[in-house]
Amino acid sequence: MNKINILGINISQISKKEVLVKIEAFLKSKKQHYIVTPNPEIILMAEKDEEYFYILNNADISIMDGFGLKVAAWFSGENVTRITGADLTTDILKFASAIKKRVVIFNWSGGLSTSLEIRNSIEKKFPGLSFQVLDLEKNQVDFEIDKINLFSPEIALVALGAPWQEKFINHNLKNLPSVKVAIGIGGAIDFITGKAKRAPKSFRFFGLEWLWRAFQQKRIPGKKVFFFDRFKRVYRAVFVFSWKFFVWRFILPFFYRKNVACLLYKKEDDKYKVLIVERVWQKEHWQLPQGGTECENIMEAGARELREELNTDNFKPIAGFSNLWKYKFKKYVGSGKYLADKHWGYKGQAQGLFIAEFLGEDKDIRLNYWDHVAWKWVLVEDLVKEVYSTRRESTQVFLNKFLEVIKNHEIEN
Repeated sequence: MNKINILGINISQISKKEVLVKIEAFLKSKKQHYIVTPNPEIILMAEKDEEYFYILNNADISIMDGFGLKVAAWFSGENVTRITGADLTTDILKFASAIKKRVVIFNWSGGLSTSLEIRNSIEKKFPGLSFQVLDLEKNQVDFEIDKINLFSPEIALVALGAPWQEKFINHNLKNLPSVKVAIGIGGAIDFITGKAKRAPKSFRFFGLEWLWRAFQQKRIPGKKVFFFDRFKRVYRAVFVFSWKFFVWRFILPFFYRKNVACLLYKKEDDKYKVLIVERVWQKEHWQLPQGGTECENIMEAGARELREELNTDNFKPIAGFSNLWKYKFKKYVGSGKYLADKHWGYKGQAQGLFIAEFLGEDKDIRLNYWDHVAWKWVLVEDLVKEVYSTRRESTQVFLNKFLEVIKNHEIEN
């Protein structure tokens, strides 16, 4: 399946008919699959949420939902079919009813539609469909897993809104072994119950749903919804997204992204050891922890990166150096999980180095599953040969700088 990349998120080049064919194949598979439906708001969320970024880019199918993405695809030289979540949800329910597949719907308890309203609407519009509806809070961890597994649904529709629905699928799909296909449907269920009105066809044809939504007031019992709140969402989806895409597509490709490599070390039995991590995107790709500087100086960025990636602050900053290494992005990362040259928009990275001494215990190190799958300490003399082949030249540069710092540090002490 071909894909394009918009602001780092892969989008599948697929028609609605092809999606349904894929779903039918997924239902016959022994594996579990999930589908995401990115729109401009979702892509902006993923820009600030690394876990969400990982979840979206690991989906089996990523369906373009949002006229803004279609325009972005045009400016990238691609014409990608736009499939709205509302249309897809209706088609999936029709499809499930026709082939006698069971469906479970996870509904946000604070949303427009109650579970009773959903049941009544689906029974009326999709007679013969075998389904269950379960109300959940957006961040709910515990739910009636045994009851659902007893029902043995093959399809799960999750209507918790972004990013909660995709995170719910990612964390819980493995606990629902009968489910072969899961998809986040956002507020699509509210169109089925009639609690929300779709934009007229003329608005949809010209991609003006955002204008329609700006003047729609969703009323949730017991809650006030102000026009300003609604307009702020529309503003982000239309104007903020458009500006960020313009910068990503037409400006950033001429620049290198500022990046910091983090050399965390400890001394045991008079020998120095350095921590390296294995990337989630590619097996046996070992490297130093690293990340963007985000307008910080090297010392600030390096300390933040270690805290974020290792979930510990048991280290002492020792030294920092800017602009030690520069490289261009390749097209793909790892096995092709995402398009590297489109991930950040830049043509490559300019790396500095942050050196810190580890003061804690190994049990203090807890990796984020969306960043790395493993970590280990290696002797400083083995560091270069232990990292991935494409990392060795830069690692040698960083190692030389580390040895200089350690030598001076020992002299001072």
